[in-house]
Amino acid sequence: MRRDDTPRPVLPCDDPIGMQSFAVLLRAMNAEFNRIAQDFAQAQGLHLTDVQALIALLDAEQDEDAGPMTPGRLAAHMNLTTGAVSACLDRLEKAGHVRRVRAASDRRVVHVHYAQAGREAARAYFRPLAGATEAARARFSPAELRVVVRFLGELNGELTRVHR
Repeated sequence: MRRDDTPRPVLPCDDPIGMQSFAVLLRAMNAEFNRIAQDFAQAQGLHLTDVQALIALLDAEQDEDAGPMTPGRLAAHMNLTTGAVSACLDRLEKAGHVRRVRAASDRRVVHVHYAQAGREAARAYFRPLAGATEAARARFSPAELRVVVRFLGELNGELTRVHR
């Protein structure tokens, strides 16, 4: 999904696996992910924060121990006020990306779910990103991929510990 006019990151030739190379590559990947997310937000008439909320909802669905996402949990996760999250959810619900459902056991509790229409819109938009990821993965052996996954998991863990 790289635009043809986007320059490739230049790595220091003296230490291709050193800290500087990692920093350059991670910044380039982050910038590309941000560009893709911004393009999706614009195409859907959303804010970048709305896309970040959708990502949080998608990831929360994978965490069975946490239970359904609530506006309060989303606010804490995104480091936003509950008012900002309410406005975000209003936009996402109006655009058909999420639905809010009152908990059966306690009607005061609201659960936020990724709506099927929103899933389909995201799936269609991000299909090229999935294809690019699969093309890159295909160039690595399973053993190499295990190391990459381990590195990314460790890096995410360290970033979470440093940031919180």
